[in-house]
Amino acid sequence: MAFEGLSSKLSETFKRLRGKGRLSEQDITEAMREVRLALLEADVSYKVVKDFIKRVSERAKGAEVLESLSPAQMVIKIVNDELRALMGSENRKLNISSKSPSVVMLVGLQGAGKTTNGAKLAALMKKSQGKRPLLVACDVYRPAAIKQLETVGAQLDIPVFQMGQSDPVDIAKAGIAHARKYGNDLVFLDTAGRLHIDEALMDELRRIKEATEPAEILLVVDAMTGQDAVNAASAFDEQLGITGVMLTKLDGDARGGAALSVTAVTGKPIKFAGVGEKLDQIEPFHPDRMAGRILGMGDVLTLIEKAEQAMDEKKAAEMADKLRQNRFTLTDYYEQLIQLKGMGSMEDIAGMMGLNPKALKGAKVDEKAMAHTEAIILSMTPRERENPGILGNSRKKRIAAGSGTTVVEVNRLLKQYDTMLQLVRQMNGPGGKKMKRMAKRGGFPGLGGMGGGMGFPGM
Repeated sequence: MAFEGLSSKLSETFKRLRGKGRLSEQDITEAMREVRLALLEADVSYKVVKDFIKRVSERAKGAEVLESLSPAQMVIKIVNDELRALMGSENRKLNISSKSPSVVMLVGLQGAGKTTNGAKLAALMKKSQGKRPLLVACDVYRPAAIKQLETVGAQLDIPVFQMGQSDPVDIAKAGIAHARKYGNDLVFLDTAGRLHIDEALMDELRRIKEATEPAEILLVVDAMTGQDAVNAASAFDEQLGITGVMLTKLDGDARGGAALSVTAVTGKPIKFAGVGEKLDQIEPFHPDRMAGRILGMGDVLTLIEKAEQAMDEKKAAEMADKLRQNRFTLTDYYEQLIQLKGMGSMEDIAGMMGLNPKALKGAKVDEKAMAHTEAIILSMTPRERENPGILGNSRKKRIAAGSGTTVVEVNRLLKQYDTMLQLVRQMNGPGGKKMKRMAKRGGFPGLGGMGGGMGFPGM
């Protein structure tokens, strides 16, 4: 998980600050030294670190901090503010031209993930903004690049335009003409990359830019390459004038330096982040939320958005009504497990909630256990799913035989369901404000593994 090492070190530093009560300038100097080392170890640019520490130190040593009732919290707030500023302060949306189709030119080094993440972004724009995107295959050099784009396009139900091994400039212009003819209002040009920057690559990209007049030139960089990503961003910006950055592999074992350096070095915002290998694992980049996650404060807004995406509005309304009336059935229980599965790893969810991600490191949905849960529930009659209290020994034996499981597994599932049901009733009791809030969000996406063992080992 990105920033894990940095987050851990900063947490330790601030923990020591909190233990001191009143702070002296020496306390802050020592804390800033540790923050500096943590940032450098995270592969943040030396110049960026130097400027960052200077700004934080100047603000942290001011009278408003040293004389405040909780100076440690003031220092943390200052670090949070400066981290946000370092990453661009706020989310920046994709530039959309006033004339259709709007063109997005995807550029970057080979291996950064342009093809897959470009298709992911097209799908995101289709889903979230109702766009009609077209993917255009302008990489005619990398073996199987066109086939890869066609494959992910088919998986995401997004059309792909290609002309084989033609001139990339001609392909780009023809692709835009095709989009105009068939009503595609957003065109993504998947351009060629190289293992390293060379004049031939840049010349081709400049010619495509001149021919297509893109509203957005989005640089795709691999977050795990650290300073190399920042160097690439500087070179592409100098040659092409990029308008934004997409970070990929932000879910990997990245130290985070690219995310904390690229905007400061180029002045161009990070707009999107690839956070997993699945084709729906891309999200807008929010500097304020990322700063909160780095400092262990969580990212509840993103967690809520993921929960809302995992459940459609009709189901959410039905679930909210059932929860208010204490009608939480085994079918509902299973649907909650499915939603949690779609929200990512337990480690990521813990980080968004402000918990220590290490506590859930490696935890994930157990596909085999999930299959058993589904088989058990589907082996019940509709009446049994609605009223599990009628399940006696003979019924349990029949369900176990029908699902290919054992009576022990059936009992385990029923016990977990009963635990969840008790929690629903407690939260729905007098003054159950939390229930009302959760109901509005469509249920309990974070509680599916309660009781341990059924789908979520170790929890």
